[in-house]
Amino acid sequence: MVQHHIEACAKVPGMKEILLMGFYQPHEALSRFLVSAQQEFKIPIRYLQEYAALGTGGGIYHFRDQILSGGAGAFFVLNADVCSEFPLQEMLEFRQQHGDAHSFVILGTTANRTQALNYGCIVANADTQEVQHYVEKPSTFVSEIINCGIYLFTPAIFQHIGEVFQRNQQELVLEESSNGWQRAEVIRLEQDVFTALAGSNKLYVYKTDGFWSQIKSAGSAIYASRLYLNQYSKSHPERLAQNKPGGPIIRGNVYIHPTASIDSTAVLGPNVSIGEGVTVGAGVRVRESIVLHGASLHDHTCVLNTIVGWDSTIGRWARVEGTPSDPNPNDPYAKIDSETLFRDGRLTPSITILGRSHLHPAPHSEAPFRLTPHALSAGCSVTIPAEVVILNSIVLPHKELSRSYKNQIIL
Repeated sequence: MVQHHIEACAKVPGMKEILLMGFYQPHEALSRFLVSAQQEFKIPIRYLQEYAALGTGGGIYHFRDQILSGGAGAFFVLNADVCSEFPLQEMLEFRQQHGDAHSFVILGTTANRTQALNYGCIVANADTQEVQHYVEKPSTFVSEIINCGIYLFTPAIFQHIGEVFQRNQQELVLEESSNGWQRAEVIRLEQDVFTALAGSNKLYVYKTDGFWSQIKSAGSAIYASRLYLNQYSKSHPERLAQNKPGGPIIRGNVYIHPTASIDSTAVLGPNVSIGEGVTVGAGVRVRESIVLHGASLHDHTCVLNTIVGWDSTIGRWARVEGTPSDPNPNDPYAKIDSETLFRDGRLTPSITILGRSHLHPAPHSEAPFRLTPHALSAGCSVTIPAEVVILNSIVLPHKELSRSYKNQIIL
């Protein structure tokens, strides 16, 4: 997922360095990815680990010396859980035309009135695009312009974040808490900083008409993969598979890793990503799915709206299917809803997931998404027997099923 963020940042003229921030423990796969990305994009890339989850503002404040060490005049902050065209150069040009050298820019887009309540809402001056009012997830309608989680800052932002930090410290003086320092450093850009900056002639919004979506669930990961594959068809058509003599039947946008083995009678697409070392047998049908590296789809299997985890196996004539959670196609401003796992005591119908894992950056020489073990997504080493149906279910890693399942979580 982060691959797309890095690729967008590397295209910005004058970009000096890319910093990844999080509180997850670094591991070998991340280290390999950083080395590969540095070689590909010819730009320094580092991972900075927070000692705790510090919020969207606390992390950059904690590492402010690292951010400013190269004498940066401006820097971008991109949330990792979004997919977008990332119009970073356009944001830079917009800032030069609006505001002053110390102003900040939020990337915004339009949502419908109902779904706007699930995001940060922005009220802006129609002429200057200055943010006059900002509310994070309001209870009543405020604006159709929402925060995309992509920002352009100057070093002056740290003064405003520092004021929030000082205020948090003062409030904690009244409390006897052993972790007061940590709590003071937990700062949310949206609620703690943007709300105060609104109406101060320092905060502006650049509205984009390009695609944008949050990635809060495995279902939204398949939707995001569709958006990126569609972008590839315009910007990098060479990355997509084409119908060729002796090759599989391709319908729509499909990515196939060069090391994958696909039978010529298989039908793939639209919106399918096939990862490294995947084997797809005769007569297989795959649609609206992500098949991760090492998976094996035996002859005549049917895989629809599914994430197939690492090294998983689906037996002959099996059917694995989920329920898509796409935005309303008749509403141009509709966004994908982040469904809860359960509704009215039952598992919410969604995509089928073989295993569990977490979206992880992948070089674009692989599928648009690769997943690694973590909570609430796809996974690894699941075996589905022949001639069974798995419908709207989540299968945890290292499970060998023996029968059909419907609307279940298999622990």
